[in-house]
Amino acid sequence: MEYIYAALLLFKAGKDVSEENVKAVLSAAGIAVNDARVKALVASLEGVDINDAIEKAAAAPVAVAAAPAAAGAAPAAAAAVEEEPEEDKKEEEESGMAGLGALFG
Repeated sequence: MEYIYAALLLFKAGKDVSEENVKAVLSAAGIAVNDARVKALVASLEGVDINDAIEKAAAAPVAVAAAPAAAGAAPAAAAAVEEEPEEDKKEEEESGMAGLGALFG
């Protein structure tokens, strides 16, 4: 995740998202750099419009937020739904974070 953060930081600062720059950001943050991961990240970002990817990611929660409003209209259906165990919730959160990585290749 820190590799993506480094790329986003460079993008936001208007700097080139290159292997050298990503390594510099990670090193400055005290993170041990894996050269293969840096190379894979930079290669996967080649040709990607990061601004467009950020806009698409920001638009996704809007669609999700509409679901609870619709659920409020049908209380009987909501009462029938059992609460998920804590493990299932954690797995869903982790899979959602993995999907974030898919934005960049």
